[in-house]
Amino acid sequence: QDVIGTIFVEFADWDKRPTSAQLMADVRQRTAHLAGVWVEPREPDVGPPTGKDIQIEFRSRFPEKLEPLVARFREKLEAIDGLLDVEDSRALPGIEWQVQVDRAQAGRFNADILTVGKVVQLVTNGIKVGEYRPDDADEEVEIRIRFPDQYRNIDQLDLLRVQTSHGQVPISNFVDRSPQQRSGLLRRSDGQRVIKVQASVAEGLLPDNKVKEIRAWMAENTFDREVDIRFRGADRDQKEAAEFLKKAFGVALFVMAIILITQFNSFYHALLILTAVIMSTVGVMAGLIITGQSFGIVMTGIGVIALAGIVVNNNIVLIDTYARLVKSGMDPMEAVVRTGTQRLRPVMLTTITTIFGLLPMVFQTNIDFFTRDIAVGAPSTQWWVQLSTAVAFGLSFATILTLFVTPSLLALGARTSAYFARRRAAKMPDVAQAAE
Repeated sequence: QDVIGTIFVEFADWDKRPTSAQLMADVRQRTAHLAGVWVEPREPDVGPPTGKDIQIEFRSRFPEKLEPLVARFREKLEAIDGLLDVEDSRALPGIEWQVQVDRAQAGRFNADILTVGKVVQLVTNGIKVGEYRPDDADEEVEIRIRFPDQYRNIDQLDLLRVQTSHGQVPISNFVDRSPQQRSGLLRRSDGQRVIKVQASVAEGLLPDNKVKEIRAWMAENTFDREVDIRFRGADRDQKEAAEFLKKAFGVALFVMAIILITQFNSFYHALLILTAVIMSTVGVMAGLIITGQSFGIVMTGIGVIALAGIVVNNNIVLIDTYARLVKSGMDPMEAVVRTGTQRLRPVMLTTITTIFGLLPMVFQTNIDFFTRDIAVGAPSTQWWVQLSTAVAFGLSFATILTLFVTPSLLALGARTSAYFARRRAAKMPDVAQAAE
């Protein structure tokens, strides 16, 4: 409600100007001296509109309990380093003039509320009498009748007259004018009054860390139980995305397990493959730490799911070869060694080609073959950095698992099976002797 105007600025190409963060910081610095004016430089929302980074919603059936709590939270947010443009949706301070008509007194002058309302509109917004559309306009323009500028003021309300059967009568005879607190825009959700406190996070800081800091402060303090406090905006979207990706990853692992068990007819071999998928996430975390990136719920999560498909394929190549060699009569330990030597090249080719194909996205590099131009750090490349980093580093770590850990576990399984087979064979004579 306090927005006076909005200025849209279109930047030049990214390689011909400073970064958007530097430009917005410059705008804040140059407008800081403006008294009574708050300037909020913001980038347009990319994707679904979520608003500011941190949004806290307060709802209650008792509106009088909201404003003190909102003021308390706003004071806390303004004291936290790294939070910018703190605001809330409380009604702006101000008054509005209410005109109360005494119906009984107005009836004595043969006046009614409708007539009084039209006369008051001559001082305020005017009486609408029609519409027309100029030749140079796309929309219709309203035609309204009202007093000249010098007669449109508060004092004029006391001088208004209405036409009745008794002639023109001053409305001050039956109208009482009083100032009241302006209510503003009232927001409700599920029948409860709602007020929000919002804030943006400075460049280079994670909103999730600031949300944790606010939650820690909330845990140390007590608040009115009749007020429901909820985090909205990016925090809620992040949680919803995390829940969806967890379910998607779980369903993917379950379907993989069903297919692997039916094809290999072995729970152990299926467990080996799924274990490699889960352990490959260690490489994803290591890659994010090395590159100094944060864990993006959406892009990194999709990268982990995509990585699972590649890791499964590499392990299937090894285990399928091992199973065929053992089925042909080869000793299990020799089959493990043969499997590693025969499938080293296919696994390495898959890994190397995939990683080298992702390196341009990891290093934010654009290659234009038509203009023979190579650009590094273009804004369009920022979308795919987390996804490509997750797949590239995760696949590098998973390849080590595939070439060393998987054969070792196959050998462990073969030795364990042989051990139990020898024990069963040793018990057979004892069972036969007991039977005799």
